[in-house]
Amino acid sequence: MIKNNQTVITQFLLLGLPTSPEQQHLFYVLFLAMYLTTIMGNSIIIILILLDSHLHTPMYMFLGNLSFSDLCFSSVTIPKLLQNMQSQDTSISYPGCLTQMYFYMVFANLENFLLMVMAYDRYVAICFPLRYTSIMSPILCVCLVFMSWVISMLSSMLHTLLVVKLSFCEDNIIPHFFCDISALFKLACSDIHINELLIFYLGGTSIVIPFFLIVVSYIQIVWSILNVSSTRAIHKVFSTCGSHLSVVSLFYGTIIGLYLCPSANNSTVKEIAMAMMYTVVTPMLNPFIYSLRNRDMKGALIRVLYKKKISL
Repeated sequence: MIKNNQTVITQFLLLGLPTSPEQQHLFYVLFLAMYLTTIMGNSIIIILILLDSHLHTPMYMFLGNLSFSDLCFSSVTIPKLLQNMQSQDTSISYPGCLTQMYFYMVFANLENFLLMVMAYDRYVAICFPLRYTSIMSPILCVCLVFMSWVISMLSSMLHTLLVVKLSFCEDNIIPHFFCDISALFKLACSDIHINELLIFYLGGTSIVIPFFLIVVSYIQIVWSILNVSSTRAIHKVFSTCGSHLSVVSLFYGTIIGLYLCPSANNSTVKEIAMAMMYTVVTPMLNPFIYSLRNRDMKGALIRVLYKKKISL
């Protein structure tokens, strides 16, 4: 629809994955399996943390929020992708596109801050074990989680409101599997300079600072643990840090490369592949890396199942 020589976009078309029709069914089954694994793994973690009193500690409080964030993060984009792969109609309404973009940014930002908070929690637990309970008080833990949610929502709302003010050209085709803000910028007819500055400075602050603090926390952890004579303790901490840092590197590396260091040579296929890494792969791997290899989580699972068996 055209009004006052300006195109009024009522919907967008999502091109989805750059795959051939013969591969569609294979990729549909693959992403459905990955999505179900993400839902099941993160749901198990949340349920165990709620039901088992042994897990009512700061670390698992943060982990529960991270699992909820991962669950929602995948649910913002993957169901629509799966629907489009089985449908001839790949359109998404303008309000629906902005809504998807908003919640996508909320849970992406929330993941940033929760990973930072979890790294700080491990830093205090390993470097100041005797003061851990007093430092990581219930009030501080609640405040850290609450502020993570508030900052994520306000930052995402600001980006979304600025996108609302943009005018779009007649081309409404998004070469992506979801409404990514950078893809919308490419369709805009109006000036996006302010939007790009906000992405660079505000987005950069919310990504680079948490990543930097995570790295500093783990450097302090490594430095502290090297002074411990126990080989077993050193191996355990290094193993844990390695697992955490692998997910951190995967998540932050792709986001920084995609949004903060964009390149004109970045192809659509490369951008989609990078987006898949942190929207699909990372939320699926987090339950295994953070929890399902954890003795406390395994013990909680056994206790919950045993209680259920006794009640039957």
